[in-house]
Parts: sequence; C-alpha cells; structure tokens
Amino acid sequence: MMTLRCENMDSLVVKAAEEALEMENVNYVLPYVREKYEDELKDAFDRTCLVRELSGDAAELADYWFFETAVRLNLKGRGKAYTGLRPSQINEEPVIIMTEQAINTENLDTLMNFMLDSIKEDIWSRFEDVITKKDYDVNDVEDARDYVDSLFNFVGYLQHLIEFMELG
Repeated sequence: MMTLRCENMDSLVVKAAEEALEMENVNYVLPYVREKYEDELKDAFDRTCLVRELSGDAAELADYWFFETAVRLNLKGRGKAYTGLRPSQINEEPVIIMTEQAINTENLDTLMNFMLDSIKEDIWSRFEDVITKKDYDVNDVEDARDYVDSLFNFVGYLQHLIEFMELG
C-alpha cells in the first residue's frame, strides 16, 4: 500500500527511495525531488550505498537517513517543512486504496464515483448547515455568529475546491 503523505514510511517517496536502493539506481527516486536538489540526493544515495556495505546495522541506519533525505528534499521542493519520518499508516485512507486499485486495474470508475459522491455529500452537508441557521433572530448575536461561521465555512470550502481544481 502507498500513501501520499510523503513523511510516512509507506509513502510514494520512501517506496521510490527503497526501490532506488534495491535496484542500485538513484533514478527511481529522482523524479520526486526538484532538479535543483538532484545533486544533494545523488550525493546522499552514493554515501548510503557505500555505508550499506559495512554491516546490516549500518545499512539500516544509512537507508533510514536516505529516506529522510529524499522526503526532506521532496517537501523542500514543494515549499513545505520537514518534521521527520512517521511510521507507516496501518489504516490507510480509502481514497489511497482506491487510487492504487484504479492504477493497477486501469479503471477509474470506483475511485471517480467515490470522489464525486464524497464531494457532493460534503457540499450538501455544508449547504444544509447554512440553510438551518439562516433564519436566526437578529437579536441573538450568538446564533447570528453561528450562521456567519457556517456561511463562511461553506463559501470558503467551495472557493478552496475551485482553487484546487484550477491548480491542476
């Protein structure tokens, strides 16, 4: 299983780094870092390969350091801070499982239906929350604030959704 949270040990970045070490070819993980960090990752790969030959314990430590380096550089290239590697996720998110299944079967139907149903359910839920709060008593400031919070939540969600779609 994979996860997109690249700071997890079962992430795409760590899986690619593992494969690079197994195949002794840094090119398996290079696509996950920006070109400007390529030399740093190649250097870490070369050092890791050297240390791996010393002993099993040395290999384990070197591998972990290489995974950390790959994840750190991936995040750095996306403008995000590195806070350390986390253990693998035992209960993987359904969307990750369905994504992997869609790629393996080359069939998007299940994933597409899940995503569309999830978005539709979320929009309806937020909309209904706004509707149930819109007829507040103008003299009840607490209810008015609750309505405004709900309204901003709904509109903000829709704006973020559209912005995210436009990024692609």
